[in-house]
Amino acid sequence: MTLPPSPATPVVQSRAPGLLQSYRTEIAIAVAIVMLLLAVGSFVPSALSMGNMRNIAQAAAPLVIMALGVFLVVVTGGIDLSVGSVFSLTGMVTALAMSSGYGNVSASLAGLCVGLAFGAINGFLVTVVRLAPFVVTLITFAVAGSLAFIVTNGRSMPIADPDFWLFNSGELVPGLPNHLLFCLVFMVAIQFLLQKIVVGRWLYAVGTSANAARLIGIPVKRVTFAAYVASGLLASFSGIMTASYILNAEATAGSSLMLQAIAAVVIGGASLAGGTGSAVGAVLGALMITCIQNGVNLIGVNSFWQGSVTGVAILLAVLIDRFSNSGRI
Repeated sequence: MTLPPSPATPVVQSRAPGLLQSYRTEIAIAVAIVMLLLAVGSFVPSALSMGNMRNIAQAAAPLVIMALGVFLVVVTGGIDLSVGSVFSLTGMVTALAMSSGYGNVSASLAGLCVGLAFGAINGFLVTVVRLAPFVVTLITFAVAGSLAFIVTNGRSMPIADPDFWLFNSGELVPGLPNHLLFCLVFMVAIQFLLQKIVVGRWLYAVGTSANAARLIGIPVKRVTFAAYVASGLLASFSGIMTASYILNAEATAGSSLMLQAIAAVVIGGASLAGGTGSAVGAVLGALMITCIQNGVNLIGVNSFWQGSVTGVAILLAVLIDRFSNSGRI
C-alpha cells in the first residue's frame, strides 16, 4: 500500500523557490563576494586565511551598522548625507567626555546623543518644515563636520582607558566578538521589523508612495522622522565602535564613510527612489565594499583606485538588478 505524500512536502517545495526569488539580489551579492575573495586569493593566498577574514569583519563592522541606518532612510525615499560627519563628531564627543573624567558608559551615551540630536533635526526639517532630504542632510553634514573640528580645535583625541577597547572587541557571547554580535543583532532586528512588524511595512509603503500611504492612514511624518533618528543613532553607534577599536578619535574619521554607506545600500539592492531593499542586502553591500578595499590593498594596487573599483561595483550591481527585474537575466 502506497502512502500519500506528506502534506508538508509541497509546502516546503513551494516556499523554497519563493524564498530564492525574494532574496535573489542578496544571493547574487554573496556569490560575488565569494568569487572576489577567491580571485584575490589566487594572487595573494593569505587573503583566504582566517586572520584576513577577521580583519575584514573588523573593518566592515562600523560600515555595516552605518549602512543599516542609511538603508532605513533610503527605504522611505529619503537620503542621509550627514552620517559620516555624525560618525566623526560622535567619536570626538565620546573621547572628549572621557578626557573630562566621565566613565565609558556616560561618555558613550553622550556620543549617542549626537546621533539622536542630528537625526531628530534631519527628521524635523524633512517632515515638518518639508525641506528636501538632500538639502537638509547636506546642511547637517556640513554642521556636524565643522563641530567635529571645533570641539577639540581639530586635534585628535586619544582614549586613555584601555578597557574601552572591550566595547568593540570583547565578547559578550563567548567566541563571538562584540563587533560581529552588534552587526548580527542590528541586521536581524531590522530585517524582522521590516518583514514582520507593521511599522516595517509602513516604511516600505512611505517609500513607494507617501501620498498613497497617507491616504490609507499611515502616519507618514512619524515614520519618516523615526527613520532619520534611527540613522543618526546607528551612525553614532558605529562611531563609538571605531573609537573603541583604535582608542583614538579623529575629526575626519568618517569623511569617506557617507559615500560608502550609500554605496553599500545601493549594491545591496535598495532603490534610491525608495520602497525596496533589505537589511541583509545592505550588510552584504558593506561587506563587498570592504572586501574590495581589502583586496586592493593586498594585491598592492594604488589605494587611489579604490573609489573607481567601488564605483564599477555599484554600476554592475545596479545593471544586474535592473536586467534581472526586467526578466532579461
